[in-house]
Amino acid sequence: MLLLLVPVLRAGDNGFTQKDRELLIELKVKMMEIDKRFEQVDKRIEQVDKRIEQVDKRIDQVDKRIDGMTSFMWMLAGIFSTFTVTIMSLLFWDRRTMIRPFEKTVAEIRVEIAENKEVNGKLVDALREYAKKDRKFAEVVSQFNIF
Repeated sequence: MLLLLVPVLRAGDNGFTQKDRELLIELKVKMMEIDKRFEQVDKRIEQVDKRIEQVDKRIDQVDKRIDGMTSFMWMLAGIFSTFTVTIMSLLFWDRRTMIRPFEKTVAEIRVEIAENKEVNGKLVDALREYAKKDRKFAEVVSQFNIF
């Protein structure tokens, strides 16, 4: 049994060979390269983050401009509505004040016509009576188709 353990104990002393050391060195070099790539990826991610922040700032600026334009449009709509209501009110008021004198005049004319109907009726009766007596007058009246 001792004879079997002697080679194993010897191999334990020189467990790493030159080839193993070279492999470890290559592995270390590759790990450094991977670390460098990760650092480059981290830098790219930071650059993308900066760009995203710039885009966010631009979006905020555009939002502010849109808010300003929206409030300006509401002001314009309010001013236009106020002008429209004012003009319509003035037109209505002017129309009413202009119509009142005409209504008054028409009422007066109606009263005059009603009074003149009585006078005109009496005048027509008088002319008919005169036409019965005078033939020439009757012919003139019938030419103009007065009655």
